[in-house]
Amino acid sequence: MRQNIKNITLAAMFLGLGLVLPLFTGQIPQIGNMLLPMHIPVFLCGLICGWQYGAAIGLVLPLLRSAIFGMPVFFPAATAMAFELMTYGLVSGLLYSISKWQCIRALYRCLICAMLAGRAVWGAVQAVQLGLSGGGLTFKIFMTEAFLNAVPGILLQLVLIPAIMVALNRTGLVRFRREASADLPAEREV
Repeated sequence: MRQNIKNITLAAMFLGLGLVLPLFTGQIPQIGNMLLPMHIPVFLCGLICGWQYGAAIGLVLPLLRSAIFGMPVFFPAATAMAFELMTYGLVSGLLYSISKWQCIRALYRCLICAMLAGRAVWGAVQAVQLGLSGGGLTFKIFMTEAFLNAVPGILLQLVLIPAIMVALNRTGLVRFRREASADLPAEREV
């Protein structure tokens, strides 16, 4: 019960961070698209609170931000981002929780897998949405939007998230686990 209250409180904090961080990009979509400020709290929520909370915050955050601030635009941006961020929180949190060790190496593995999965989901959702609205998503547009334009944000995430997790480990707030969790079967460990 105590852990649930802690996770709910932390998830609410990450939701608040996700709403506020994009304000630092000055509401300029080009800078926001490069730095990806909403992604960082979702990754941290998945890693710290667990995949369930990370997925929930990832799904709600872009839709809530669109409703409150009008950015990102609800369709197609916020709806596609909702599925993308949900995937980030789910995949990063799930892979990290079933890792044999929770360390920097496992953290990078989980982040990279989550980033690839989230971008694939974003592309699939965008293709469906744009197809239904009479448009289309070419492979070139997908690669440009999902990867090339996002390089600064990807690099920022790969530096900042592990740095935050190391700092939390050093302070004792979130500890890296050095051995397999006792409640996970050995064959499910990564």
